Amino acid sequence: MSNLRIETKCVQGGYTPGNGEPRQVPIIQSTTFKYATSEDMGKLFDLEASGYFYSRLQNPTCDTVAAKICQLEGGSAAMLLSSGQAASFFSVFNIAGNGDHIVASSALYGGTYNLFAVTMKRMGISFTFVDPDCTVEELNAAFKPNTKAVFGETIANPALTVLDIEKFANAAHAHGVPLIVDNTFATPINCRPFEHGADIVTHSTTKYMDGHGVAVGGCIVDSGKFDWKAHADKFPGLCTPDDSYHGITYVDKFGLEGAYITKATAQLMRDFGCTQSPQSAFYLNLGLESLHVRMPRHCENAQKVAEFLEKHDKIGWVNYAGLPSNKYHALAKKYMPNGTCGVVSFGVKGGRAAAEKFMKALKTIAIETHVADARSCCLHPANATHRQMNEQELIAAGVPSDLIRLSCGLENAQDLIDDITQALANI
Repeated sequence: MSNLRIETKCVQGGYTPGNGEPRQVPIIQSTTFKYATSEDMGKLFDLEASGYFYSRLQNPTCDTVAAKICQLEGGSAAMLLSSGQAASFFSVFNIAGNGDHIVASSALYGGTYNLFAVTMKRMGISFTFVDPDCTVEELNAAFKPNTKAVFGETIANPALTVLDIEKFANAAHAHGVPLIVDNTFATPINCRPFEHGADIVTHSTTKYMDGHGVAVGGCIVDSGKFDWKAHADKFPGLCTPDDSYHGITYVDKFGLEGAYITKATAQLMRDFGCTQSPQSAFYLNLGLESLHVRMPRHCENAQKVAEFLEKHDKIGWVNYAGLPSNKYHALAKKYMPNGTCGVVSFGVKGGRAAAEKFMKALKTIAIETHVADARSCCLHPANATHRQMNEQELIAAGVPSDLIRLSCGLENAQDLIDDITQALANI
């Protein structure tokens, strides 16, 4: 299927039914699997044979859907997880541990930032956060001898910063470590980070991939191109024997194409159990089948809304990379020439009070903490997710009190603009 275009992969990727088999991906709703002999099962536990024995590690439905996402991203192996947060954690913890260091863009989803700066810090992993707009010299200065990876988001949530993937990839590779990119907002329809030097891609499949607010999930895709053996001293978990699996060395056993995901499954999923359910994977696959149709409409609606907002006298500022006036417009054209995403952030003149009045007056656009699905939704972070912060702390976090995050769904764009217009009239 590698020669097929991405639209066809969305519909048919990952699963090819045989004669008389189900046309839709079957839901294998089973915790466990039967074998004829203990020897057969023993081969699975020794990683000497492929198959399934317990759905905490792997499940056929989940693997089928992961294979589709792998094809969409152009990777070599992939795995589904219970959430995007789990995917972010696994992607780093699979190659870093106590005493190690990670370089990360400071423009990250708040949950990811807390995971790195607070929880993983307690596990002995330190992070240096760099401005995504930093110079090459400033980026290189962030590396340490114990740095194991670089992490960034294609389009940051909610800052909407566009990552210069090649800049970050070149720096990572110069220091012998992989670049991990969260591609949730752009999706592989609009950006394929592997083509620009990234080594590992993560997703919160809860967002555009699911697309309908049905099921929480995450995914990790490995490009299969990073040469772990060339930097074996940095990655002993992949390049030295694993005593918990009878001395298997993952890179030697599974090659560059399979080592990273096999280790993440055999070790981390075994021990943490952040499993996506087969039912959720089935829902995710339904969303993926229309991803190539939905993403252009999300971007089209967001572009129209952003252009309207930019001209409105009650709007103080608009952040959307599709606008020629946006500081990331050139980068967006380079990495995402067909569009970025459906999320627009903007500030209402009058600060927090004006933003609150605007939110209360919305009728078609719903107030939700969610983002990136078929229905348009809106969030005022200063009054919700960042409610505990004062004005100064909000500014420091890049979330001023007037900021509103609008996720443009699949409705008629004029209906969204009409709703925004009547809400602004209340200010």
